[in-house]
Amino acid sequence: MTATTRDTMTNSTATAASPEARTAAFYELEPHHHPEGASTMLGFWIYLMSDCLIFAMLFAAYGVLGGNFAAGPGPKDLFELPLIAVNTAMLLFSSITYGFAMLVMEKGKVRATQGWLLVTAVFGASFLAIELYEFSHLIHEGAGPWRSGFLTAFFSLVGTHGLHVTFGLIWLFTLVVQLSKKGLTPANQRRLQCLSLFWHFLDVIWIGVFTFVYLMGML
Repeated sequence: MTATTRDTMTNSTATAASPEARTAAFYELEPHHHPEGASTMLGFWIYLMSDCLIFAMLFAAYGVLGGNFAAGPGPKDLFELPLIAVNTAMLLFSSITYGFAMLVMEKGKVRATQGWLLVTAVFGASFLAIELYEFSHLIHEGAGPWRSGFLTAFFSLVGTHGLHVTFGLIWLFTLVVQLSKKGLTPANQRRLQCLSLFWHFLDVIWIGVFTFVYLMGML
């Protein structure tokens, strides 16, 4: 068979190829198979970034309004640093205990995971209790969010953070129940990892609040 004949047959075969065969040569017809839950962490990171924007706006509002006392009380008149330091310690301890929960989760210990989650909940609830006491004390002294721009920005920033902690505790108790019913399934482990990111994120935000609002306010 001559080279000319072979080229002619090759061209004829290419011409006779079906449209599906020609498409397959350029495109992948079968979709990629991703692991179950592969997009969960990405989606949750995107959510955390949106939460960062919310807190960034609240910090910016406090930076603008933090000096507007309207002839009312200021940070030095209202804040009790020893109490706030205890409150900060409660939240930081809760972050440590959640880390212990993640460690025993990796070992497949359901009961131990639940135990550390409940310890985390105790610290988180203590943080909220102290924060609610602070709010009630300020309002009782006539320093509510309506009193001045400073107090409006303060209650908005600290209150939004406290609301996030409240939702985190509800999520935490929900996961404790889920672990009792279904154990450390891959889905529950992903949920625990997402809550871990959320909880540590709230710790980082609170460190910013403690530094920017309380410590700098007392200078």
